[in-house]
Amino acid sequence: MRIALVTGGAGGLGLATARRFAADGMTVAVADLDGEAAGKAAAGLKGKGHIGLKLDVADQESVVATFDRVENEIGPIAVLAHFAGTLGSGGTATGITLIEADVDDWDRVMRVNARGTFLCVREMARRRRAKPVEHGRVVTVSSLAGQTGGLQSGTAYSASKAAVLGLTRTAARDLSSLGITVNVIAPGPIDTPMLAQATGQTNSGTKYTKLDAVPLGRVGEPEEIAAAAAYLASVEAGFVTGATIDVNGGLFMH
Repeated sequence: MRIALVTGGAGGLGLATARRFAADGMTVAVADLDGEAAGKAAAGLKGKGHIGLKLDVADQESVVATFDRVENEIGPIAVLAHFAGTLGSGGTATGITLIEADVDDWDRVMRVNARGTFLCVREMARRRRAKPVEHGRVVTVSSLAGQTGGLQSGTAYSASKAAVLGLTRTAARDLSSLGITVNVIAPGPIDTPMLAQATGQTNSGTKYTKLDAVPLGRVGEPEEIAAAAAYLASVEAGFVTGATIDVNGGLFMH
């Protein structure tokens, strides 16, 4: 039995990934800032033994307590899938460009997206150094915005997701001696509430204002991100580390 911790698991990409992990036979701990929603999400997963819990990824004590609870109640975490994140005040659709950006929003976004990723990956590394597991995996989440800069996601979000790319590569080197792979998924436009917030498209009709620029001509589905996470978390992905997996419909090719 492999145990997975999915942060930001109560909705969007995190929930889709938690469902996929459970369907693949993992026991899943769903962690989210909304603890009640995390509990409901865990209760709805296929199989038994899943738990939901409240987690503030930007708070060191909360991160440590979450790992304590999961490992005390279920067992050592083999897979960390870190999906917790925030767009902040909004993307350029709401008029927030570099010139209009304010430092409070910058700090809040960096605290969740960059600091939160650091705290969770570091705690995973510390736990697995103390108690190794087979086939340890870490999956982080960046963004197309972190690769190309901005688009419709705003300054703070783009910079924070670029930080995740650098952190992931550093962690991949550091954790290799523990037999843990560390990889990052960089989604493009995916059909989630965050996409609607970034683009200002709150109606169900138009999901993405730059659809003509996507070679595949559509936005992605959360399940397509979950499929990428499932591969990176699998035993078969044992020789893949420090990689960025682009799931963006061809919007950014490199």
